[in-house]
Amino acid sequence: MRNSTAVVLFTALIAGGAWAQEPLSAIDWLELNLPSPAAQQVPPERRQPQRQNEPPVSESARSPEVSVMPLDQTSLAAVGLLPPNVTGLPRTMWVASSSETVEQLIAAQPDDGLPAINALLFTLLLAEADPPADAGVGESLLAARVDKLMQMGAVEPALSLIERAGSDTPALFSLWFDLSLLTGQTGPACAKLAGAPHLAPGYSARVFCAARDSDWDAAMTTLGTAHALGAITPREFALLERFLDPELAEELPPLVPPVRPTPLEFRLFEALGEPLPTATLPRPFATVNLNGDAGWKAQLEAAERLARVGAISENRMLGIYTERLRAASGGIWDRVEGLQRFDTALASGDPQAISAALERVWPLMHTAQLSVPFSRLYGGRLMEYPLTGRAADLAARAALLSTDYELMAAKLPDDSPLAFAAAIARGETAEPPDRDGLSRAIAHAFAPDAKPPEALAEQLADNRLGEVLLRSTALMRQGMRGDPSDIADALTVLRTVGLEDVARRAALQLLLTGTGT
Repeated sequence: MRNSTAVVLFTALIAGGAWAQEPLSAIDWLELNLPSPAAQQVPPERRQPQRQNEPPVSESARSPEVSVMPLDQTSLAAVGLLPPNVTGLPRTMWVASSSETVEQLIAAQPDDGLPAINALLFTLLLAEADPPADAGVGESLLAARVDKLMQMGAVEPALSLIERAGSDTPALFSLWFDLSLLTGQTGPACAKLAGAPHLAPGYSARVFCAARDSDWDAAMTTLGTAHALGAITPREFALLERFLDPELAEELPPLVPPVRPTPLEFRLFEALGEPLPTATLPRPFATVNLNGDAGWKAQLEAAERLARVGAISENRMLGIYTERLRAASGGIWDRVEGLQRFDTALASGDPQAISAALERVWPLMHTAQLSVPFSRLYGGRLMEYPLTGRAADLAARAALLSTDYELMAAKLPDDSPLAFAAAIARGETAEPPDRDGLSRAIAHAFAPDAKPPEALAEQLADNRLGEVLLRSTALMRQGMRGDPSDIADALTVLRTVGLEDVARRAALQLLLTGTGT
């Protein structure tokens, strides 16, 4: 009885509220209608059109600056970049939960989930919302949000969030300093550190900033003092010593690169002329290569890695993909050529050329786990052309993975191999053609009598919406790795609380890509 009552109460609660609308993609929203440099802009003829009921998509190649405004908030945890009228989420979604629980749930979130689920997670982490009642000043919860954004590769939004909230404690300054290093914007952080050295995450940061400001005497003195006190590691000392004395660096043998460098260590190796490749480093380091300074190939690899999880928009990836002609063959260069040829074919409007180009590029993008970004770019437009055979099947898949999935679903006949996916796109109950665990789990979630797990239903009744959504996003990834029933539970929760679009997109990504990406 408690289960049914919880669902009824919560459904009634949201029925007329502002949050009944679907949350926008946080990354798309942050890249919306703000100025950017001419470099890496998507040419007008390649720019993907805005479609009805679709959140506006960035036409720039970098995340814009987010304006900083004074906030009448007593808790840092309440600070966000996305107001409730943008997210569609209620300000009270965290209030009834404990800060410790929310922080643990944020830390437990996977860094490689479904694009649809990642978009929801970005929105939760960037939303303006009243904090839990026990949040106090909210430093710990804010730090947890910023740290998770950084781990997922959303470095620029994370930096904007912490700059808006402020960095007046050592923990927050440490995050700000790391993010500034990753984005190459260390000036403001070093300027603040000069006036408030007690915020420094360690002596290494003070040495680096002093050297950056050309105060070599202070840098050398600080380094010597830290070394004498044993306050820095031998590797930090060796790096900084070479950094401050280029002649010494030339005489000494190269240092062994660390497996997991800090952002400061990464920048120091770069300054010594020994840049570390980012492909094997955690995802945040991919941001370093987005500016193209390390070469186009590194820039392409970074764009793919970040677009794969939704940390940058697909239009930003397209701008980098179409910047120039490929320089070689094989691997990423085949994807570049394939996408450029497809883009050209689509612009020509010739169904035969589009078919040939689509049949070539789709396997390349699918193998690279870029089906969803590709489909968001082109899926809607593909519906406009009379394709046949395999090309028609691929176009239908792309359209079902795009923001126009409902339009595509309405066009597919009942005997189509994609009929089950089309039913899910319409939010309807259907019998899956394949009786595998995943298809059955998705069908169960879209059944009229589907109910969330009792424990989560009780938490919804207690107004712990944000907590339940975090549990559901983690549950989704858990189900992808093990029991499909977890997927059914996660999708059911999303549908119960009104996030129908998120649930449908997640289900379609699971059905049509195999990996969800």
